[in-house]
Amino acid sequence: MKKVFAHRGMSAIAPENTLAAFSLCQQHGIKWIECDVDILADGTVVVSHDDTLDRCTDLSGSLYQINKADLAGIDAGSWFHDDFIGEPIPTFDQLIELVNKHQMNINVEIKSCTAGWGMTDKLLTNVIVGLEKLDSGRELIVSSFNHLALAEFKHRRPQTKVACLFESATLGEDWESVLQACEAEYIHPEDHNLTQEMVERFKAAGYQINVYTVNDLARANQLFNWGVDGVFTDIAHRFPSKYKQS
Repeated sequence: MKKVFAHRGMSAIAPENTLAAFSLCQQHGIKWIECDVDILADGTVVVSHDDTLDRCTDLSGSLYQINKADLAGIDAGSWFHDDFIGEPIPTFDQLIELVNKHQMNINVEIKSCTAGWGMTDKLLTNVIVGLEKLDSGRELIVSSFNHLALAEFKHRRPQTKVACLFESATLGEDWESVLQACEAEYIHPEDHNLTQEMVERFKAAGYQINVYTVNDLARANQLFNWGVDGVFTDIAHRFPSKYKQS
């Protein structure tokens, strides 16, 4: 079955990377979610795409300067719609609990932590601790644009399948060397400029392919016909039933 990943949860109908957005996946028959994880000053792993609060909360400032105790005073929902006033930034532990409860599968994107390697190292350590709480029946992919961090993650947790993320501008002829260095099972290329020939090359090399971010049903259909395994989308609720599970 072709995979449809709810990109940052049901991010077209709920504020991205919140428990509300991930919870909506179940009623829409979407089994795979994608989330982003980064780290707070005290080492708490949180679900957030940005390393600042500015875009998706009611505050401004860096994640790397707040602690877990500060999360209670941050509203990550009111910017999106009145229905989500007071929706918090989730911790990774809270998300894992939700994934287990709803029996979902998860793609965890480790952000390219901009606070330096010391914090990146702590992020990897604490993500691995969090993943120990994931039920054994749940499927898991860990991905990153930071291929050095991804290779280190794979070294520490070799049983987890990993994916190298590429923007179209950084997807060079050395892609296979990068995937081999990370011992990756997946390649996650950007949809922009992706061609059938490229898909065929990735497949011929033995990799599974999940493409981001595909918000057009016809394009998703084309990609699936080319042989990609999955797509990340903000509009998972609009995909037809053949891509969903009851």
